[in-house]
Amino acid sequence: MIIASNFKTNHTRASTRAYMEELDRFVRESGSRQRVMVFPPATALERFETAPQIVTGVQNAYPVEKGSFTGEIGLEQIDEFGLRTILVGHSERRHIFGETQQMCAQKYTFFQTHGFEIVYCIGEPEAVRQKGIEAVVDYNFAQLEGIDLDYGKLIVAYEPVWAIGTGLTASAEQIDETLTRLRRKIKAPLLYGGSVKPANTEEILKIENCDGVLVGTASWDVGQFCEMIAIADRLS
Repeated sequence: MIIASNFKTNHTRASTRAYMEELDRFVRESGSRQRVMVFPPATALERFETAPQIVTGVQNAYPVEKGSFTGEIGLEQIDEFGLRTILVGHSERRHIFGETQQMCAQKYTFFQTHGFEIVYCIGEPEAVRQKGIEAVVDYNFAQLEGIDLDYGKLIVAYEPVWAIGTGLTASAEQIDETLTRLRRKIKAPLLYGGSVKPANTEEILKIENCDGVLVGTASWDVGQFCEMIAIADRLS
C-alpha cells in the first residue's frame, strides 16, 4: 500500500528533518512493507537519507526548468535535491490558487516528460456530491481531461473537497462506490484522502479498490503517521 503525508504549509526545515529521522527509524525497526511518501514544504526539501521505501516529493512546481516566475520553483530547483515525485492537481491548488484544468494538465505533461512519479489529485465539492454518484463521477472524470492515464508512474488520489481539513470523512460506502466507478477508467493505484486519521485508516484501507491514503492534518504528527503505517502493515 501507499501511505502518503502532505505537510502543506506546515513544518520547518528543522522539524522536517527530525520528522524524517523518526519516520526512518520506525520504518526500519518495524520492517514496514509499505511505500511511504512525504511531501514537505519547498523550504524544507533535502536529500534525506532514509529507507528505500520512503520517498520525498514536492507539493507543487511550475512546469519550467527555470525562468521569471516569482514565488515558484521549477525543475532546476527540484533537481538540486534529486527528487522525482510530485503532487499535481490538489484541490487547494485548484480552488484557492485558481489552477485550471488546463494548467493541471500542462503541469502533468511537463513532469511526465521528465519522468516524474505523479500523484494526481481529483475530487468533488459538496454541492456536486449532493447531486448523486453520477454527478460525482462526471465531475471527477472532467478533472482527468488532458491526463495520460496510461502513464506508468501515475498515482491518482481521490480527495473529496468537502472532506479535506473539515473533519468530515466520506463514508466507507461513498468511498467504495466512487473508487469502484473510477477504477473502470483508471488502472493506476488509487488513494483516498480527506480527513484520514488513525481511527479510520483501517476501514478505509479495507475498501477493495483503495491502494492507500494521502493524509493531511493527522500526518503532521509523526507518531500518528507511523501509527497509520503500522495499521497498513497489519492489513497486508
